[in-house]
Amino acid sequence: MVVGVGGYYGYKNAGDEAILLATVRELKARGKSPLVLSARPRETFERYAVDAVHRYSPWAILGAFRRMDRFLLGGGGLLQDRTSRRSLAYYLGLVTLARRLKRPVTVFNVSLGPLTPEGERRVARALKGVPILVRDQTSLAYARRLGLRAELGADPALLLPPPKVAREPGLVIIVPRYGVNPRPMVSASYRLLKLGYDVLVMALQPGMDEEVMEEFQGLPKEVSADPKRVLYLLASANFVISARLHGMVLAAAAGTPYAGINYDPKVEGFAKETGAPLLSTEAKTGDLVQTVTYGLEPDWERVTRLKERARASFDALFPTPAPANGV
Repeated sequence: MVVGVGGYYGYKNAGDEAILLATVRELKARGKSPLVLSARPRETFERYAVDAVHRYSPWAILGAFRRMDRFLLGGGGLLQDRTSRRSLAYYLGLVTLARRLKRPVTVFNVSLGPLTPEGERRVARALKGVPILVRDQTSLAYARRLGLRAELGADPALLLPPPKVAREPGLVIIVPRYGVNPRPMVSASYRLLKLGYDVLVMALQPGMDEEVMEEFQGLPKEVSADPKRVLYLLASANFVISARLHGMVLAAAAGTPYAGINYDPKVEGFAKETGAPLLSTEAKTGDLVQTVTYGLEPDWERVTRLKERARASFDALFPTPAPANGV
């Protein structure tokens, strides 16, 4: 079975690439052949060993849909029009194309919103009758308010296996994000250094986060869109403070304590669902520092339940065949 996968893939965003890596792993483990719509199909093919076509080539997309047996839209924060109305139109257009070609389609482990009133109407119209899995409670309530049939899944990146790496004593990783005030994180980083911690500043989207990284003068930095590299570094840390959702998600996958900077409802939702500390974008330096020094942690039982929910979302669509003869 060929399973098409559409999302924000091929844009060198480590979070979305982590979602894709986990999705490809889960599909292959179930004997399926992923076919990815990507902004950089050759790179996607080389990194994940999957078929890929350019997400903006009409003929390639049409050919891909004719080859696939099922289409998954997601995961990630695709269904919103805050950053771009054209982006929302694109993703809803893929759903419409799949339905016209009579390909089963599932909106898979996405966040819903924020949406303008017009965006809400477009989503409600395009996704009426489409199975929807959302990755957080807030999106579930939103979908149902729009009259959509939705169930809870979880972020696929939670299913990435943690690397076997020793934790570096005292290592704190700071994950900033363009557009989010870095000053509290900068001040906290210098305070942590004075307290004897090691601090690494890590950006997850090359080409966009470099400017905010310049605020962390004199600190070691790394920029990476490789989800395996990011997961390795987060697994080696003792604490993560992240202004990006997937800094938190991958820390959870790695079993590393983390806190979120609340710049977006999806960050707030993940922190609440996992019981992790959540700090304002204007948080005081002392609050950030104490989150680390007090050793505050998420509720790991809740994290485990989220992982189970993520796995169940794949199992529901692609059940693992029972062993022959009951073996």
